[in-house]
Amino acid sequence: MPELKPNLRGEQLAIAIVTSRFNEPVCAALLQSCREALLGCGVAESATLLVSVPGALEIPLTLQSLAESGRFDALIALGAVIRGETYHFEIVANESARAVMEVQLHSGVPIANGILTTENEQQAMARVRDKGADAARVAVEMANHLKVIDEYQKCT
Repeated sequence: MPELKPNLRGEQLAIAIVTSRFNEPVCAALLQSCREALLGCGVAESATLLVSVPGALEIPLTLQSLAESGRFDALIALGAVIRGETYHFEIVANESARAVMEVQLHSGVPIANGILTTENEQQAMARVRDKGADAARVAVEMANHLKVIDEYQKCT
């Protein structure tokens, strides 16, 4: 039985990152970790576009526009939704995750969701290194998987 194994080689990939400016120290650390991991996978800086938006709820619309451009093999969403004293946390966390998934499924462009949802800033900062790097690797792996699946479908 054929099996697609993880492929983290990104030399031929174009990837866009959409990052939130809200909770800026957390998002800056997520972005740094993500960029380092993309470079480690061989994704060229010149093949990477960075777009910053005000907050997590603005990420999906930007992802949709990037996906529709047809220029990118994968997209990455980076942000931080940190619980406050109101119900707003649940709305932002749930709706941003739902909308990111919706864009991915409708566009067919893989999106690595690196939007943290945590109780406090300390939890967020403890997770930025792993979450940013994971988002980069997920984007590269999924872009490569979809390229192979597309070629496989053409051959059958």
